[in-house]
Amino acid sequence: MVLSASRVSSLPRRLILNKRGLATPSTLPIKDCTSITPPYSRLLKTLDQVRDVLPTGSKLTLAEKILYSHLRNPEESLGGGNGSNTKIRGERYLKLRPDRVAMQDASAQMALLQFMTCRLPSCAVPASIHCDHLIQAQTGAESDLTRSIEQNKEVFDFLQSAAKKYGIEFWKPGSGIIHQIVLENYAAPGLLMLGTDSHTPNAGGLGMLAIGVGGADAVDALTDTPWELKAPLITGVKLTGELKGWATPKDLILHLAGKLTVRGGTGRIIEYFGPGVSAQSCTGLATIANMGAEVGATTSTFPYSDNMRQYLHATGRGPVAEAADDAAKKGFLSADEGAEYDEVIEINLSELEPHLNGPFTPDLATPLSSFSNFLNTNKYPTTLSSALIGSCTNSSYEDMSRVASIAEQAKAAGLKSKVPFLVTPGSELIRATVEKDGLQDTLESVGATVLANACGPCIGQWKRDDHKGEDNAILTSFNRNFKARNDGNLKTMNFLASPEIVTAMAFSGDLNFNPTTDSIPTPNGPFKFTPPSGDRLPPTGYSAGDLSYAPSPSPVPQPDTEIAISPSSTRLEILEPFGTNFEGGKGELPPMRCLMRVKGKCTTDHISAAGAWLKYKGHLSNISENTLMTAVNDENNSINKAVDVDGGEDTIPRTMQKYKERGEPWMLVVDDNYGEGSAREHAALQPRFYGGAMIVARSFARIHETNLKKQGILPLWFLDKADYSKISAHDHVSTIGLEQVMDGTSTSDIITLRVERPSGEVEEIKTRHTLSKDQIEWLRFGSALNYIGAKAREASA
Repeated sequence: MVLSASRVSSLPRRLILNKRGLATPSTLPIKDCTSITPPYSRLLKTLDQVRDVLPTGSKLTLAEKILYSHLRNPEESLGGGNGSNTKIRGERYLKLRPDRVAMQDASAQMALLQFMTCRLPSCAVPASIHCDHLIQAQTGAESDLTRSIEQNKEVFDFLQSAAKKYGIEFWKPGSGIIHQIVLENYAAPGLLMLGTDSHTPNAGGLGMLAIGVGGADAVDALTDTPWELKAPLITGVKLTGELKGWATPKDLILHLAGKLTVRGGTGRIIEYFGPGVSAQSCTGLATIANMGAEVGATTSTFPYSDNMRQYLHATGRGPVAEAADDAAKKGFLSADEGAEYDEVIEINLSELEPHLNGPFTPDLATPLSSFSNFLNTNKYPTTLSSALIGSCTNSSYEDMSRVASIAEQAKAAGLKSKVPFLVTPGSELIRATVEKDGLQDTLESVGATVLANACGPCIGQWKRDDHKGEDNAILTSFNRNFKARNDGNLKTMNFLASPEIVTAMAFSGDLNFNPTTDSIPTPNGPFKFTPPSGDRLPPTGYSAGDLSYAPSPSPVPQPDTEIAISPSSTRLEILEPFGTNFEGGKGELPPMRCLMRVKGKCTTDHISAAGAWLKYKGHLSNISENTLMTAVNDENNSINKAVDVDGGEDTIPRTMQKYKERGEPWMLVVDDNYGEGSAREHAALQPRFYGGAMIVARSFARIHETNLKKQGILPLWFLDKADYSKISAHDHVSTIGLEQVMDGTSTSDIITLRVERPSGEVEEIKTRHTLSKDQIEWLRFGSALNYIGAKAREASA
């Protein structure tokens, strides 16, 4: 293998570090860690109170320790049980006090618009805004960033002005992807953080609980309102053995996604344990936690390890590591010996091989050795059209250095990428360090184009002019691969893989190529890759890069700051409170007409598309015009077609608009795992904006069900999934039993639906609700924000 000059110069230092196990040096200054160090003393004190409430001798998992130590009142959340029969997981609602909130620029708009309605002078907890979603990949980092800043100026100005007014740290466009920035700057063992993005769990790589939520949930934390979470079940994943050859942490989570499916983690926290955990790098653990979102998990976490400690020191957070060391000695940052899990999955890392997942769903897992046969059996394209690495899932220094080792091998053999090869650094810290160490030069020398430090193609911000409307296959190291997600083309098949596999295959251009066994012909004879190698942390330390992107830590709120929203803007509008369906104390929803029955997979991408629509995230009226526009109608098997109010046919959004204009409430019937995918609260806001009152599902994805409740839409689950087909467009649907739930006279979770069909036939269908006491109030008041506002006015009266 041929090494670049900078890599050769660093080699002796790397060998010494690996041999002696010394901490990787950091060229970064030690940060002020006051606001980022978890309040361990308070958490341990609360945990002592928890143990007094729980049955004597209770053994807690790590996830439970972190959750329960953030309870506002342990007795209220955990008490009142019957001794050893106390059932908490999957039953109790926990009222929690999160430590921090992180928001990306697309979702931050609505989160802040909702926060503004609370009329508070500042945030109750530290918070940050990250400008990463609105930067479109087209030609390269510099030009893409310049153009995107110009196109999104009014949104960035709004976010920056709000950050200044309320004391929020504002990371400018170009600083990096929210999850990488959080891992490098804010994540800490034992912390509880909320983030307005479904891949917030990425920060779990540092032994914390990071949970993706909608903006209204974030407002709970920002206003010091108790944040409510139904106590998750805990799935334990025991790791044994060690990764070998081409296998990576990404392959572990790709393999696990295949085992659990996109619904297997719903209502659960995944907690990893066993001898295989401590051997993984901190950033490798973050990759695993990141894609826990793809199985529906609430979040993922790992016990505190030496690799986490080294990462904290390397990123200038030595004081956090020292505080965590002390907390770990007191038993806080690992599970109790003998703690029990609701399910245990054991994975032998020594037997793991690279996987490729897809197309169109992240849980269709195929081992690399079987991938060629999989493609040919399904008659999928075998010619690779593009290769993309980076994203919030795989853009660490370790990822980039291992990829560079593959590129160096290819370069020495005279090879260049046969397809467009796009590289997305996760942050300015990574970009600058990769440049310093010569890795960027190596990648560019074999044909790579380095994009801006932003989400880019991973979330649909990719201006791709070729292959429009054509069947084609791409390989990415991303986390999600739903139809049309990356380039807007429903026919683009995105196969998820490790950055190492993606890179190696780029030099072949043939998806039948297996880099672990096959050779590539060259003028000098067949060439075969050797397994990649790299550094977990940069041998000579990280380079901070352009510091102008970063905010000053813990800024003081400036209440006189004027929020930048133009009255004529098409991208931002002040949020008006929703009305309530329970005026006059009525306890049942008004009679509704069924708008449609949604068929099959319906993700938040289907409900509220991203891509070009991201520019309207702060303008509810405009973005609502995309509502369910790629959903399939089960009654006519068509996309974006519904029976309108007069019995004709129209698009789904226009049909909703007509119901709204008439003042007629409506409801939806939806399939399994409705709302899977991104933590996109617009997918709940938009139907509510158009007058949607109830959604009945075979099952819901966790974040989306909560988002619906927050916005005042009643989510119900069919008791018998077969009843899904018994409600059709234009049926009149009424609730029976909701009034007793609302007034507290019923402890049953059953609500009956009375369905009256146009023929006059009437049928009653059983459903169940999952409303907590507080969530009933959200419904009564029309939204969680309305309820928060009413309580605040009552307190100040």
